[in-house]
Amino acid sequence: MPTRRKIILGTLAATGALVIGWGVMPPRQRLTPSRPLPAVPGQSALNGWVRIGADDTVTVMIAKSEMGQGVNTALAMVLAEELDARWDQVRTEHPPIDAIYNNLATVVDGLPFHPDNQGRLRHVVEWLTAKTMREIGVMATGGSSSVKDLWLPMREAGASARALLIGAAADLWQVPPEQCLAAEGRITHPSGRSARFGELAAQAGTRALPASVTLKTPAAFRLIGKPIRHADAAARLDGSARYASDIRLPGMLHASVLMCPTLGGRVASFDGVAAMALPGVRKVVAVEGFNGGTAGVAVIADAPQRAMRALDRVVVQWDHGAAATFSSEPFMAELAATLDREEGFAFYRTGDVGQALQASARVVQAEYRAPYLAHMTMEPMNCTVLFEPGKATVWAPTQIPDVARRAAARALGLDSEQVQVQVPLLGGGFGRRLDVDFIGQAAAIARHFPGTPVQTLWSREQDTTHDFYRPACVARFKGGLDAAGRLTAWQGTSAGQAILPQALERLFGLPGGGPDKTSAEGGFDQPYEWPAARIAHQTVTAPVPVGFWRSVGHSHHAFFKESFLDEMAHAAGQDPVAFRAVLLARHPRHLAVLRQVAELAGWGRPVPPAPDGAPAARGVALHHSFGSVVAQVAEVSVGPDQSIRVHRVFCVIDCGLAVNPNLIRQQVEGAIVFGLSAALHGGITIERGQVRQRNFHDQPILRIDQCPAIETRIMASAEPPEGVGEPGTPPIAPAVGNALFALTGQRLRALPFTLA
Repeated sequence: MPTRRKIILGTLAATGALVIGWGVMPPRQRLTPSRPLPAVPGQSALNGWVRIGADDTVTVMIAKSEMGQGVNTALAMVLAEELDARWDQVRTEHPPIDAIYNNLATVVDGLPFHPDNQGRLRHVVEWLTAKTMREIGVMATGGSSSVKDLWLPMREAGASARALLIGAAADLWQVPPEQCLAAEGRITHPSGRSARFGELAAQAGTRALPASVTLKTPAAFRLIGKPIRHADAAARLDGSARYASDIRLPGMLHASVLMCPTLGGRVASFDGVAAMALPGVRKVVAVEGFNGGTAGVAVIADAPQRAMRALDRVVVQWDHGAAATFSSEPFMAELAATLDREEGFAFYRTGDVGQALQASARVVQAEYRAPYLAHMTMEPMNCTVLFEPGKATVWAPTQIPDVARRAAARALGLDSEQVQVQVPLLGGGFGRRLDVDFIGQAAAIARHFPGTPVQTLWSREQDTTHDFYRPACVARFKGGLDAAGRLTAWQGTSAGQAILPQALERLFGLPGGGPDKTSAEGGFDQPYEWPAARIAHQTVTAPVPVGFWRSVGHSHHAFFKESFLDEMAHAAGQDPVAFRAVLLARHPRHLAVLRQVAELAGWGRPVPPAPDGAPAARGVALHHSFGSVVAQVAEVSVGPDQSIRVHRVFCVIDCGLAVNPNLIRQQVEGAIVFGLSAALHGGITIERGQVRQRNFHDQPILRIDQCPAIETRIMASAEPPEGVGEPGTPPIAPAVGNALFALTGQRLRALPFTLA
């Protein structure tokens, strides 16, 4: 079986000329786009990230999709900091598609290296990967990478624009540039001369970018580190925020779709006569499945309600396809049987785990299971397309606009350059909008009405039953203890589908070969100092479309790993926090987070009873994902009806430098609620290729009266920012499960939790 090292070295050897030639050159700049920013009257572009208006407005290009996580605020703060603009001057805009906006960090972080591996091979591969993604990558929002990816480019863009403004002022006043200062939207000189940014912008925009810039030190930050309010908060609260599904254009038509109830199925035939007889109905069409999606029929009408009502009148004969033989319950048994036969690809190993287990005074074994999960974004899939001769405009709530553009262009028979993509606010993403099936579908529907905008909107039921699901997974563990209760061995093997091969095929038409890190992340890439360990995954294929779900593999592997670690602590007769602390002795960053959450939660002190007087207990979990370390303690009780009630969650996060503590707390809270919804209620079941869950009544999310009080502490750090949007999700399920064990003695090894 090939090792990860052999795979990487083989790739490098095959591209040796690249390594010694192009590979050693520095990455291309990320300041100047291949085409100038679209001209706006009264505004001057100083680089590819910022325009400044004569009225002093500073418009920052945000090359990430805003889906509630606050990138419009955080990234604008980063650029405005180095520019020395006033915050009330700043506006944001989504830029055109261009390679300077490609996401480098997500792909680099996706390389299958353990965080402790800081060897030369890793640095070479990361360097080459970043360079490659700058040229042929994608403009994506995902992997909790937005601030991390653009931390330096946005700072350099702000600093470069500041230098241009200073240069323009120096020329105007005939003084050395180094004598001029920028602050609060003005350039000043010790002589008393002063000019607003808007007065200098036009001249500054004609100057050449500086060859280098000096970035601020953290001590000089005025905006970064401040809990500035979410820029879109007021609009979201008063309803004035406009999402993709809110798009309304003159003469717009509306399409409602019914896809084959069997995943991957097709239309054999349909009869739309009855639907066409209803008022306002313009057309009934069959639509193929795009980019891994399922085929179906669409009704196009002059109002969304008319399209939805008419859809009920369409009679369809389905070709159910290969997935009609698949059901999730026997598939879980198949995954377990796979672990009887296969040892999987080892993503991490140290020492001789077999020998260590044999020599152990006690061996603990356990099997864990996690189901398929849907994304359940609050805004269902939708897309608006205006198809005109030789061109098209697409309004798409997408996390991956350049791939969305290609999908729309292919469906319309156009070149990508002929398609313009507008990215409005997204009503949630969580990885679902990294797929573009709904965009190709919407473009194919709009093709029937050239010159007329057509909005395709999925019902909640179609959204739930035609998702790209978080893979189901089964994991088995063996752990060894010596006579003193010290951990001697750790063996974990999981089985489930792999996301990356499917995603590469449906998004790019590329074959996906080799191990997929996302299938084992959260299991192998953790800080615990196992004396001997082997962590592996065995890929099992199935006709179920799987995709990136918030925190991806970490979402279930954290549950497996942290629950079994608790089992080991119990078997050793040790406190769960103390047991973990021993395994983190050489990882001070992680150990500090663990100790902070224990202090915050009052670990070791009696747990106060629930409001109704029922006894309560605490559980702890720690996890490293997307560059950040998160530890959580959950306080739970059990209701008279055996319902699980989570009352308080304490969370500590080390995510590097905190650009905006307010946004970090919001994201941590949202991630906890998201993960808790899945832990208590989430689970997609499939029978003969058809998803049984349809709406929030049978796939509920946490309601406000069920939401625990959440207290978050952000560790101070001078390190560059790391991920925030996803790291809060993985620890919550094991923290709750461990608390339930402490309370009831029941070890719940399958999600969602159900007490006996």
